[in-house]
Amino acid sequence: MTVAEIYESVTSGGASDFAEVVAVLNRNKPWCLIGGPAVNCYVEPVYTVDVDLVVVATNLSQIERELEAAGFNVARFEHSTNAQRLSSKLNVQFTADPRYQSFFANATEREVLEARVPVASLEDIIRGKVWAWQDPAGRLSRRKKDELDLVRIAEAYPQLRALIPNEIVLDFVHTEQSQCATKVRDREEAIAST
Repeated sequence: MTVAEIYESVTSGGASDFAEVVAVLNRNKPWCLIGGPAVNCYVEPVYTVDVDLVVVATNLSQIERELEAAGFNVARFEHSTNAQRLSSKLNVQFTADPRYQSFFANATEREVLEARVPVASLEDIIRGKVWAWQDPAGRLSRRKKDELDLVRIAEAYPQLRALIPNEIVLDFVHTEQSQCATKVRDREEAIAST
């Protein structure tokens, strides 16, 4: 089975829904992925049913109409618009935060669920994840997901740790040092027991 087929199965149609969303977005360019699936393009992937996107703000009304015509339920909130089919677990969220509008400039095409899509640069994804992690109005569970994404990036790209808040990086570095100390201790004990 392909990744898309597995995702389709466990999300009750999420891969097909993603393909339909991509088709709508490609008629209303520019746009790019900014959330979990975007992070998954750069580091070891983890399962998510959330797809976070940024589109040109003036195109959002047309995108909403096209998604509704395709059978998606669209809900508008102060800082975002969500789209989802009742039968699917895939939740598509369009940010209305103007800080993300510059992300198009550095986006590159990558494969996500067998579709070639524009994905924000890793540096832009880090910026967006930091903003979300620092948002006191955000749900704790969502902020923890953002923190985990930042840790995953810090593990894979140590050269980008300067872009990640010290609180996260220091905790990560402390954990790395503790793991190294444990390995050294285990090795010394193994040598001593021989």
